[in-house]
Amino acid sequence: MSKFKELKSRWNIKSNFQFFIIFCVFAITGSTAAVIAKPILGVIGITKESVSLWVYYPLYILIIYPFYKILLLFYGALFGQLPFFWNIAKKLFLKMGFKFLVVFIEKNTKLGQ
Repeated sequence: MSKFKELKSRWNIKSNFQFFIIFCVFAITGSTAAVIAKPILGVIGITKESVSLWVYYPLYILIIYPFYKILLLFYGALFGQLPFFWNIAKKLFLKMGFKFLVVFIEKNTKLGQ
């Protein structure tokens, strides 16, 4: 089986169009998170000029990470793929120790069904 078909099967994707939409959402989310992280660091006074690059880039990545999850859900919903992206975000939230957040969201939305 090709990697493409294997991934579609593992992710339970029904069509090539859905596969395309999912990859577009990943691309848009990553780009958006990278773009908004820089101004956020600037607001709190952290720039490449003010701190060592050894400090700047790890902080940059730490800032991107939570925004990426939020944006993934936002763009996933915007493109009609929220259940797929909720499953991905849920795994990440659980790994980060935010089980309370997953329980709250699933209890108070249709995502828990």
